[in-house]
Amino acid sequence: MSRAEKIYHRLIIWLLLIILAAPLLATLLYGISTDWSDTILPRGFTLKWLIELWSDPRFLSALGHSLLICFGALAFSLVLVLPAMFVIAYYYPKLDAVMNVLILMPFAVPPVVSSVGLLQLYSSSPLMLTGTPWILIGCYFTIALPFIYRAIANNMQAINLKELIDASHLLGASTWQAALFVVLPNLRKGVFIAVLLSFSFLIGEFVFANLLVGTRYETLQVYLYNMRNGSGHFTSALVISYFAVVLLVTWLANALNPERG
Repeated sequence: MSRAEKIYHRLIIWLLLIILAAPLLATLLYGISTDWSDTILPRGFTLKWLIELWSDPRFLSALGHSLLICFGALAFSLVLVLPAMFVIAYYYPKLDAVMNVLILMPFAVPPVVSSVGLLQLYSSSPLMLTGTPWILIGCYFTIALPFIYRAIANNMQAINLKELIDASHLLGASTWQAALFVVLPNLRKGVFIAVLLSFSFLIGEFVFANLLVGTRYETLQVYLYNMRNGSGHFTSALVISYFAVVLLVTWLANALNPERG
């Protein structure tokens, strides 16, 4: 590739990045502007809206609720899915075709329809879960399942699980010792990708959170919806803070990932 072609490709990449970042940049500028209505650029800048947002206990509570539910659902998913996937991949590989169909079932029913059914099931005894974070963790588990299953399944196929287990048996390890100390460390990349994909999807989920819990356990998206009629500057500060939180979590995950780079 010639130098001119390299420069051209870099220009295209930077142009695409600028186009993708333009809406976020405009939102950030509006969130820190004093007034921006009939001029090309803001009349002035202020941190008033960001300070007001991050000083709001309701916002901090909603952010904490969202993170708690997302990470709780992801932990619950990994604890249940990883052993099941190992059993299927090693003992019953023919079931993988069935699982590929089953994991798509949550997307076959619209969230609004699912919410109506869940409200009827869990709004009375013996399991009154509506309005609690537990029902959201259960719903988010079903949402995250396809991402987690597919990412880890691809990783299992790449490491050739059967050969790893058989080699471990030859060295005297039991099946579960091989799974814990040989297979699991080799699945870090798949788990990392699955968690990031699922988190980025769950943190923005609104329908289940609004219909099943609402303000009784307000999440970040429900808070954003409830504040939509307030100041546009405040809402812009909220949106850009939301993206900043997602970016921070992604950066932390990359920093903690032993296989980055």
